[in-house]
Amino acid sequence: MKNFFSSNFRLGVLGGGQLGRMLLSETQKFDIFTVILDPSAEAPCAQICNEFHQGDLLDFDTVYNFGKKVDLLTIEIENVNIDALDKLEQEGLTIYPKPSNLRVIQNKAQQKKFYVDNNIPTAEFNHYAYIDELKHSYENGVINFPFVWKAARFGYDGNGVKVVKNYTDLENLPEGECIAEKLVPFKNELAVIVARNEKGELKTYPVVEMEFHPEANQVEYVICPARIDDTVAKKAREVALKVADAFDFVGLLAVEMFQTENDEILVNEVAPRTHNSGHYSIEASYTSQFEQHVRSILNLPLGNTNSKVAGIMVNLVGAEGYTGDVVYENIDKVLEIDGVTPHLYGKSFTKPFRKMGHVTIVHEDINEARRIAQEVKSTIKVISK
Repeated sequence: MKNFFSSNFRLGVLGGGQLGRMLLSETQKFDIFTVILDPSAEAPCAQICNEFHQGDLLDFDTVYNFGKKVDLLTIEIENVNIDALDKLEQEGLTIYPKPSNLRVIQNKAQQKKFYVDNNIPTAEFNHYAYIDELKHSYENGVINFPFVWKAARFGYDGNGVKVVKNYTDLENLPEGECIAEKLVPFKNELAVIVARNEKGELKTYPVVEMEFHPEANQVEYVICPARIDDTVAKKAREVALKVADAFDFVGLLAVEMFQTENDEILVNEVAPRTHNSGHYSIEASYTSQFEQHVRSILNLPLGNTNSKVAGIMVNLVGAEGYTGDVVYENIDKVLEIDGVTPHLYGKSFTKPFRKMGHVTIVHEDINEARRIAQEVKSTIKVISK
């Protein structure tokens, strides 16, 4: 085994946001030297990694030259220059997740086609290169309202996704490649995180349930374990494993799914990295998703994914009507509650719906944890000076 610990081994990470920041707490625990590339000098990782480089993650030369400085390369965001990664991989650099996986996952249309080609259950969809093609498709009765429009590239946290209910909505869609997906009536949005190392060792985390904010289309609560029947949970984990297997994936893969009205599982999309749906694991699991990411990409034995206790994660996002230097109001009040741990992401500037942190609530009783989560949500406010 390579000596990754307390050595001159250099782990490169593309992206220095909050996922990278939480990853750094694990690399610091193992004393792994970590080199970060991010476009912003104020990135959450900038002050706490071993070495920081500022640069555009979509620029070929920037990513290629950064890759030459490290011994193994990983990501905390998937919108990176894949051509540069392909060249680095051809020249012998180990990159996880694999560039071939990222190329498919980066584009929602390619991702959906991948599911169809591999017999992975997903909602029906049509693929369009231009909005005019989509309009033409509607006018010819190929698709009907309502449907879900998704931009093929660069969507995140509810951006690049819209439920199209009428022709006015259709007229207001932005230009560019997209998919139109059949609107699926569902009971629950679920997620399963799969970890896989190069040796092929596989582990899944428990199925979590996600509750979304109705306006922002962002996850408000992640609940672990999901309050679903065991047979549904088993099916969700099997589908997630099938996705990881189809990709021949190495690293951490978050598989987001719908549980339909008749308890079918449909894959919505995947994230090839640590994910919002796994933040609860820092406090509630034997092995956090961030430690597991490190273990999987370094081909180390995978850790125990079981939960020690029920966990709920509440996202802290900027309050509406506030833009400027951040103030966390009433954080002292939530710290008075047993089992409550805030995580702040090192962002000094807040704006409406910007992800600024999260709070984990752990409790033996999932329903009591959910009640406390509601209390936390209504108490703590992310405002500006």
